[in-house]
Order: sequence, then structure tokens, then C-alpha cells
Amino acid sequence: MAHTSKPNPAHLKPSIWLQPGMLLVFGAALDTDSHHHHAIQLVLPMKNTPCHLDGRKVSQTFIINSQITHQLTMSAGWVLLVEPDTLLGQKLQSRLKGKDTITLPNFELASICGNSDPIEFLSPILSALSLENINSNIFASKVADHRIQQLLKEFDQCLKNDCKLLEDWHASAVASRLALSESRFLHLFREEMNIAWRPYLLWRRIICAIDAIIEGSTATNAAHIAGFSDSSHLSRTFRSQFGLTIRQAQKLLNQY
Repeated sequence: MAHTSKPNPAHLKPSIWLQPGMLLVFGAALDTDSHHHHAIQLVLPMKNTPCHLDGRKVSQTFIINSQITHQLTMSAGWVLLVEPDTLLGQKLQSRLKGKDTITLPNFELASICGNSDPIEFLSPILSALSLENINSNIFASKVADHRIQQLLKEFDQCLKNDCKLLEDWHASAVASRLALSESRFLHLFREEMNIAWRPYLLWRRIICAIDAIIEGSTATNAAHIAGFSDSSHLSRTFRSQFGLTIRQAQKLLNQY
């Protein structure tokens, strides 16, 4: 009888890809507390390795909707976080049909390394989601209003070593820059993004802090770069969003 050898998570090297609209992580021994975040989450457990969602054993690929509280334990596998306003985010929401989580067929994915193109790596899944012209545009925002689009582009600059998160991002200041009243801006932003301004700003600050940590910053420096009051504020926010302490995240992010 033929036997399938199980992968040894201890020998698997973590990898990370961060770009506007997405965060893709491959890692081992992921164990989070209960948490929720703005991104839609696609989880691909590695074949023949244990994975549990909210205490239930899962062996298939699955999607977790935006803002759904969950707890994930996975010996080895991939986690893709996608902004809901992107083309891929909209496709995933279409598949979810308002449900908290759904499972997908298992996919045979090629091995991936730090120099791999994550789009090429994800192509079997993206094809199964009926995405045409698969390229980096699937992570581009599909928000219609040009003023909100401009704001998102400014946030994206933070992932290109041109971070503006230390500027004045109070709703009144942003509204003024957009020639809107504060109330109109807040209404427009929620209408376009399906999330209120302040929690979204916090989410983008977390993404900026992750980028800084990947580049080798300490938690204190990452907190400053991303506009948090101090590393404790960053740590509390990080744990509520990802179910990990900032120390656990640094250990994961700095391994790749």
C-alpha cells in the first residue's frame, strides 16, 4: 500500500507578501486567540496537517467573511487577507453570499518561495473563482467615488516608503481636504467602503505597522511610523485584529 508522507512544519520556511489590497502569509504553528478584522480571509491548510477553526477540525480551503470573530489553529498553511473593496474581495463576498464562512474544494498548489509571484501561486484558486485576466489588478480597489479612491492611494503610499499616517487624519481634516463637510465625508466613506472611517484608519495603521516590522523595525518604531500613540497601543490593537501578540507577530514576520 502506498503511503503519503506528511510534511514536517518544522522544516517549512515562512514567507510573506504584502502589497496594497492583500497580505499573503505562509507559516507554521499558527495559533490565534479569538479576533476579527476588516479583511476577508482565505485559509489553505497544508495537506495532511491539522487545522481547527473555532475548535472544529477543517481539512478544506475555507473563506471567513469580513468582521467575523474567529479563532484559528493551523500546523502549516497559507493565509490570504484581502481588502473587501478589491476585485478579489468582491468575488469572495459573492461566494460567501452573506455567510460567515464557507469551504471550497481543496487545491493542489505549487510550492512557493520568497521570489515567487503570489498571483501565479494563487492562480488555481483564482481560476476556480471565475476571475478573468488574473493579474495584480485583482487587488486594486473597485471603489467608485474618486475622492475615496484618492484617500486609498494615499494609504497605499505607506507600503512604498512614503507613509503619510503621521499627518492629520481626523475626519474633520480629511473632509476639509476633500471639500466636504465632516458629516458628508463620514457618510460617503461608510457608503463606499462598508466600514466606518475610524476603524478603517486603524486597520490601515496596523497594515503599515506590519510593513515596518517586515522591514526590521522594532514594535516601538513601527508604532511611531504607523501613527499609534505607543507600542502598547499598537500591541493591544494588533491582538484584537489578529489574535496574536506583537511579540508573536514579530517572531513570525522576521523569520521569512
